[in-house]
Amino acid sequence: MSPGDEHDSFGGVGGSGQTRTRLPEGNSGDVYGGARRPVRSSRSLITVVGVVVLLLAAIAFANRGDGNATDTPDASPRKGAAAADPTAATGVRPVTGKSGAIPTGYAHDEQGAQSAASNYAVALGSDGMFNAARRHEIVDTVYAPDTAAGLKGPQDAAYSAEFLKKLGLDANGDAPAGNTFISRTIPVGTKVESFSGDAARVSVWYTGLIGMSGPDSTDPVSTTWKTWTFDLRWTDNDWKVTGDSQKDGPAPVPGDIAASDADEISKAVAEFGGFTYAR
Repeated sequence: MSPGDEHDSFGGVGGSGQTRTRLPEGNSGDVYGGARRPVRSSRSLITVVGVVVLLLAAIAFANRGDGNATDTPDASPRKGAAAADPTAATGVRPVTGKSGAIPTGYAHDEQGAQSAASNYAVALGSDGMFNAARRHEIVDTVYAPDTAAGLKGPQDAAYSAEFLKKLGLDANGDAPAGNTFISRTIPVGTKVESFSGDAARVSVWYTGLIGMSGPDSTDPVSTTWKTWTFDLRWTDNDWKVTGDSQKDGPAPVPGDIAASDADEISKAVAEFGGFTYAR
């Protein structure tokens, strides 16, 4: 996830301002030893054609320390008292289609665009991005065809064996035996920046986890807070990404809960699946 420096309803929720959630699939930590680590600066890796901003997160982590819906959606907005409830389910049915593990087939409206943006953030922030075959599948599902075609080459060069080694991963993006690599994006809210029928810009406010959980890890799992903005285009009866960018924050004041050790983090990642559909 995109986490470090780099999945819709975050920030000031756009559209109806209401949320629906469908649960888990997926897997995906924090500073060990009971003390919080100070925030460290990170440097960006410059790539071409807007290589997935998620990569910036992994770079920061590595360098720190030195389809179609089966039902026609009811897009009518909620009215009255129920509309003021930010946790009430809206009238739009959730998507039922999938491409691999990524939900597809969103409603052709503002809420559908928010759903797409948040789910795409989850996919682009997952550990699947560190494996070439899985990365290509994610990119082909999330991005518009012309955008995806321009991204894969630069991304493959960026996710080099040398880069993965800095993260403690092998050339296939796998962690050493006894260790768990964690990369997970958790959407907090979404906001519609603009919407004009077949084009939308949606910002996703999220927190992320990235790091290596294990007895010999020198870069334990840490958290990040970011806002990920997606430019979406209605393509082949679904929302697809044509461009994206990220910025830091908003970030809350850190709590005073002591960080868990590596064993507890690894166990939590194995037992708690990530969300694959929100809103």
